[in-house]
Amino acid sequence: MEKKEKTNAMRLLDEAGLAYTAHSYNADDGKIDGLSVAAKIAMPAEQVYKTLVTQGNSGDYFVFVLPVGAELDLKKAAKAAKQKHVEMIPVKDILRVTGYIRGGCSPIGMKKSYPTFVEEEAMLYDTIVFSGGKIGAQIEMNPDALIEWIGGAYAPLCK
Repeated sequence: MEKKEKTNAMRLLDEAGLAYTAHSYNADDGKIDGLSVAAKIAMPAEQVYKTLVTQGNSGDYFVFVLPVGAELDLKKAAKAAKQKHVEMIPVKDILRVTGYIRGGCSPIGMKKSYPTFVEEEAMLYDTIVFSGGKIGAQIEMNPDALIEWIGGAYAPLCK
């Protein structure tokens, strides 16, 4: 594959001295859904995670990181965020809220630091993979290191 280009998320990890592995994949075929990405980088889908952004009844934003094949349980997400309810933000708002586009949203390096929760199953793995901040780029790193660095928490999030 062509030379791996560093994303802002990768540069932030480099500055923090955190270990990670960068993966890249070809998105020219338009297949950028999580299961396709897992296959393209030859990783088990259970270890490849997506980043979802919600807004709570308080008006605050919350980030949830869960396996690509799983569905976010909004009641569990609200409980983790200590909200009465949360709902997914509209796709048109992703760039404005996070600084990232749909399909390239990373839990690292958003415009602002939002409370972030990672599906507790991630604890079972030495590493998980998530978006590197742009389509075609993925980051693999230890989930404990990710949570500690971003000030996140593990929580049950999936249906």
